[in-house]
Amino acid sequence: MKETINWAVLAYDKWHLYIAKTKKGLCYVGSPGQSYEDLEKWIQKRFPQSILLESEEALHPYLTELYEYFEGTRRAFSLPVDVRGTAFQVAIWEALNQIPYGKTTSYSEIAMMIQRPTAVRAVGTAIGANPVLITVPCHRVIGKNGAITGYRGGLEMKEFLLQLETQNGD
Repeated sequence: MKETINWAVLAYDKWHLYIAKTKKGLCYVGSPGQSYEDLEKWIQKRFPQSILLESEEALHPYLTELYEYFEGTRRAFSLPVDVRGTAFQVAIWEALNQIPYGKTTSYSEIAMMIQRPTAVRAVGTAIGANPVLITVPCHRVIGKNGAITGYRGGLEMKEFLLQLETQNGD
């Protein structure tokens, strides 16, 4: 039996982001400018025995939390995620969840957190593969020198998210 993956579009400001969930939780938050075909390819690669079904109703709780985050009234996400990757990637994504709202850390600090201090480049690659932007806060990772570095959602979105958190932080 094929697994159903529900999807919807999060429309905020000038961004339209595809989001998707399995029965276990949020599995995908896309980047600005990505198409439905991009979502479809991503899902087929990671969930080959699945069908995509548009359902804003199924994603309503996730959409609500994301809108609250964008409005500055939510600092943490409470709903489950279903992120699938290698053990190394999952360890990185779990480390990202330890970065407090409104704070940043560097790639090398993440490497230290997982006790792999020489794996900085691999850490960057794993962060770039984070399937759920915003909810797993890869935007909080910056260069060691404080530079705002690459982001799957684009540097404009990364700067927006960091500024949003700075404005609404403690």
